[in-house]
Amino acid sequence: MAEGDDVDERPDDELVARGREVQAQLWPQVASGPTGAFPAAQLAPDFYRYVAASAFGMLWSRPGLAVRDRSLATVAQLAALGRTDELRAHLRGALNVGLTQEELVEVLMQTAVYAGVPAANDALKVAAEVFGVGGAQT
Repeated sequence: MAEGDDVDERPDDELVARGREVQAQLWPQVASGPTGAFPAAQLAPDFYRYVAASAFGMLWSRPGLAVRDRSLATVAQLAALGRTDELRAHLRGALNVGLTQEELVEVLMQTAVYAGVPAANDALKVAAEVFGVGGAQT
């Protein structure tokens, strides 16, 4: 940005606030903690502000689907894409917005039909960790 430009490239405060409300439903422990507490947020705070405004403030907060339903769709999409780190976080969030372990396992099993057995297998391994099945819980 050149000196004297009046353009603010930061997301709108209202969208950020709306997004953080949704994030607080998914991850209440994060909402009650210090902002930017995890290393990536410390490294790139503007990126996480953008995510709050765009993904959560603009899309997750739309009236067409409940947060619970958006959470289930997100879990399925992350499983299909093999994004296991994000999946881990969203499985925890899904439990916080009322999805059951049984519902989540069903959607992850269905992933095999449309995204392949390896994607479903990886997703179920992550779910077992999150749910504390078979020993380790993260």
